[in-house]
Amino acid sequence: MALREVIEAAWENRALLQDKITVEAIRTVVDELDKGVLRVAEPVGEEWQVNEWVKKAVLLYFPIQAMQTIEVGPFEFHDKIALKRNYAGLGVRVVPHAIARYGAFLANGVVMMPSYVNIGAYVDSGTMVDTWATVGSCAQVGKNVHLSGGVGLGGVLEPVQAAPVIIEDGAFIGSRSILVEGCRVGKEAVIGAGVTITGSSKIIDVTGSEPKEYRGYVPPRSVVIPGSYTKHFPAGDFQVPCALIIGQRKESTDLKTSLNDVLRDHAVAV
Repeated sequence: MALREVIEAAWENRALLQDKITVEAIRTVVDELDKGVLRVAEPVGEEWQVNEWVKKAVLLYFPIQAMQTIEVGPFEFHDKIALKRNYAGLGVRVVPHAIARYGAFLANGVVMMPSYVNIGAYVDSGTMVDTWATVGSCAQVGKNVHLSGGVGLGGVLEPVQAAPVIIEDGAFIGSRSILVEGCRVGKEAVIGAGVTITGSSKIIDVTGSEPKEYRGYVPPRSVVIPGSYTKHFPAGDFQVPCALIIGQRKESTDLKTSLNDVLRDHAVAV
């Protein structure tokens, strides 16, 4: 019986969590997530496909796990999920007080400053997870991304059909930005400090003669800052948060130089 079929059957009938075959299938899925063989979501052309059955396996992993004490030197944790191990073998740099849970994939070349990566997440090569940044359950982060200090990528486990937060290759996410509820940031986009984007947030391109509106999606190479718009309520007109696209990242063979040019040109705080 294929892994997917076993997981789907257990999702419909939790009594199957007592069966050895089911338990082994769930553990296999989480192990393959940990190794990057399976992903909760993956690119298919220009779009992203959510693998709901893999998210179901993550959710089913919790009830089959017993609580245990985890000791790391003088530190102690009490949880159901082990910590990720063998960073040297994986080629991942992990600064003290950075934590990743088993079931999260970290590619060769990832750098984790004191930060947190949760189960089901996928972080690709060359990405920096900076100080106090968090990568929530099932978030998908591409290659050569910089998650600046205090960035929060929300976790998305339920509902199972919901898309996770997706940050595509080469994006720069500014300090204290919050990206949640399945929003998607396109390749090489620059998100300024303090931007909040949800899956339903208005993202307004103000670079043309007329505003162009997106919902929860930042197009590639966009430069984004916090903004607001006026909304009418029964009690009156009030300002509601949004995000503003104020320019495009310049073409350059050196993405770091390109990023610096963008920041100088548009005075974006990062």
